Order: sequence, then C-alpha cells, then structure tokens
Amino acid sequence: MTIQPHTRTHTRRDQLAAFLRSRRERITPQDVGLPPGLRRRTPGLRREEVAQLAGVGVTWYTWLEQGRPINASVQVLDAIARTLRLDAAEREHLYRLADLPEVLQPPSGDALEPEVQTILDQLDPLPACVYNNRYDLLAWNDAYAAIFSSFVRRSGCERNALWRIFTLPACCCPVVNRDEELPQMVATLRAAFARHVGEPAWTGFVSRLSAASSDFARMWATHDVARPGSRMKIFNHPAVGLIRMASTSLALPTPSETRVVVYTPADEESRERAGWLKAHPGASSDHPHTRVTENSLRSDSSASHRPPTVAVIQSNAL
Repeated sequence: MTIQPHTRTHTRRDQLAAFLRSRRERITPQDVGLPPGLRRRTPGLRREEVAQLAGVGVTWYTWLEQGRPINASVQVLDAIARTLRLDAAEREHLYRLADLPEVLQPPSGDALEPEVQTILDQLDPLPACVYNNRYDLLAWNDAYAAIFSSFVRRSGCERNALWRIFTLPACCCPVVNRDEELPQMVATLRAAFARHVGEPAWTGFVSRLSAASSDFARMWATHDVARPGSRMKIFNHPAVGLIRMASTSLALPTPSETRVVVYTPADEESRERAGWLKAHPGASSDHPHTRVTENSLRSDSSASHRPPTVAVIQSNAL
C-alpha cells in the first residue's frame, strides 16, 4: 500500500490540529494573566486569546488549528509554543507536525551495526537492550534476557514493550509503578509518531493497540509528548519479587530513532535478585497465577538454588 504525499500531509495536519487543541485546553486564562470571563463553552483558552497572545491573526491561527494547508514559519510557531507553554519535547513535536524541515532527520535502514551487540554483551552484568522509537525490541544481552525471559521469546508485534505491557492482564503486568511509567512511554511514542504520520506501520500499530487496550487509547488521546530519558522503573518478577532499576537511554547514531537502554540496579537487593536470575536462566518469568511463599521456596534442597528473597512474593509475570 502506497500513501500519497497529499494523504500524509492531510493526516499530519489532522494530528497538528488535535495537538494544538489539546495544549490550548489545558491552559486557563489565569495562567496567562487574563480574566476568567463568563460563559466559557470550552476549557482553557479561546482561539482568539491564543492568537492575541502569540501576535498572530485570529483567522490564521483558526485555520492552523483546523488543519488547513497553510504555511507556518519557525518564528510564528515559536510564539505559539511560548503562549501554549510547550516544553522542549512538545515544541519539537509541534515543529514536526507542522512539517518544518529544520527538525526532520534523514531516514536510514533498520539493521543494527554488529558492534552494537558487542557493546550490549560488554555491559553485562547490567541488563541492556536496544529499542526503536516504537518500542520494538531489537537486541539484548544475557542479563536482560534473564529478567525478561518471556518477553525475548516473543516474536513479531508481541516483541514490542508497549504491546506486551498494555495487552497483559493486570495481574501479569511486570511494571509496578504503572501510573508513572505507562503514560511516559505513551508520550514518548506520541512524540516519535510525528515523524511517521501516515505511515502504515505506525498508524496500524497505534490502531491495533488502541483497539486491544482501552488504557492505551485513553493515554494516546491526551496528546502528551515526552523525550526518552533516565527514569526509575520497578519490576515484579515471579521468581524473586521486586527489582528496582534506574534506566538510562542512550541514542544510537545509526540507524536513526534507536537507543540503547541500560538498567542499573537501584539497591543491593535488586542487584542480588538480578544476579540470581542471571545464574539461573531456567527461572521462568511466565505468570503461574499462584503465590510464591517462603515455604515453597524451601522445597529446593539446595540453598544456592533459592532466589534471594524472603517473606511472601505476589507473583507478577514479565
């Protein structure tokens, strides 16, 4: 299937219109020093208020927010971004949706350089992997596979972190701090999506995941955007319990839109548990829908074969 240029442009304009409306609606008149006024039919600022504060024509801004095919300079978009209080990621997202060449990156192939796997292997015992901007898992080391064994065994669309997390039953989701982590991941995907508006691989992925997960659809509809960065992630593994990891994202020069993500244990307990999983590759991360207790762990006759954990662990699969 070939997407004609005018179709991609139209879709990009639709995304631009929706993004501008979502950012306008989150700012109150009081935020920008305007009186609240009476009988406001929509939340946030009115279009004419944005136009006035940005120093642009009301008709021109209305057309821009309606997705009409009009041109916008960097200077004008800068004024709109300041008015809407966009952060760096949101500003970049705005430029890309407006199709400004100054912020576009050249396309490149999907193949990873062979040295990348060598780097991942040298990072062991730190778990490390490579994602693209759609959260497809492209490569990993043994330490990563030890913790996320059921994930790396997947193939096709299921070897995608977003798909895996959002389509698992709630009891099986590996991410403990879901309220913090999942919206951030969706916002990162939304920012990357601006480079691929109209591309079947991206639009199809978003459509399928929206249909499969109402949580994803709700977060996607907010139009929030963010950049990849360092964050604290808390995982729950059925064999050892909680593992706290600081994730660090490092962009690769080629192919574009790929990054190495390195997970550093945040405490000694997490380091021990990750190390135990690496030493026992047979420890399954599939959800047994059972509780693992201290007594059941003692059923192994050798102490070295028991995970470094005590008390009761609520099982959650990766």
